[in-house]
Amino acid sequence: MIPLIELRGASYRYPDGSHGLRDCHLALRPGSRNALLGANGAGKTTLMQHLNGLLQPETGVLRWKGETVVHNRAGLRALRQQVGLVFQNPDRQLFSAHVEEDVSFGPLNLGLPETEVRNRVAQALRAVGLQDHARAPVHHLSFGQKKRVCLAGVLAMRPQLLVLDEPMAGLDLPMQQDLQRLLDALVAEGVTVLVSTHDPDFAADWADEIHVMAQGRCQLSQPVAALLTQPSAWQAVGQTPPQVMALHAELVRQGLLAAVPVPRSIERLLAVLRARTLPASQESVIHDA
Repeated sequence: MIPLIELRGASYRYPDGSHGLRDCHLALRPGSRNALLGANGAGKTTLMQHLNGLLQPETGVLRWKGETVVHNRAGLRALRQQVGLVFQNPDRQLFSAHVEEDVSFGPLNLGLPETEVRNRVAQALRAVGLQDHARAPVHHLSFGQKKRVCLAGVLAMRPQLLVLDEPMAGLDLPMQQDLQRLLDALVAEGVTVLVSTHDPDFAADWADEIHVMAQGRCQLSQPVAALLTQPSAWQAVGQTPPQVMALHAELVRQGLLAAVPVPRSIERLLAVLRARTLPASQESVIHDA
């Protein structure tokens, strides 16, 4: 299968000479959930900015659906209509006075009819739960609300690839859960999603594939199901494995669970345990206790 987007052999240095990427490779499957892990300074944000053409690799190539992206006005305009990027800090992305104005900026630049723009803005604001804040001044919003306005602005462009840089940072648990449900709904509609995160437990529970950055290079790209059986693979790239892996391994040692499959989260592991019928001998021990 041809990747939706592919970065191959990409290297990039910032004006101060520091390396952002070093011979970096990344490929994303259409309609997949992807988590990007890595320490601060590993190159995650630099990589994401290459995916929608904000940065251009000094060496290497960016391909969209197998075709090389040309970094000129027309090529970048076409790419950014398909690849939506949401920054970690919403203040870097918001520039209009009111919510509705900010969300409508992208569709208006596409030259869409006014009716289509209004429909897209309304749908995007409903998707992020801000339909009642359409005329609100942006500077009156909370940090989490500003993040959702940024996301609405990207959704109004109807991208095929949604790239989010640390979207969970600064959000409380209910807002994180709302965002996860929204991302799941987008994937169900065929959108490919890439989320950068420092949380391996979230990555294992949510993603189809995990990519790990270190020193400007994507050191690891594997399906979650495979990585959940390889604690050494996580450690080799400087990542702490998800907590469920250690708990599952202990239950396997005690003969309570099979070695595979490994549940993707502690909640799922507990569901497996609850559904499991205990042997009569163990039921006797429990009653005697």
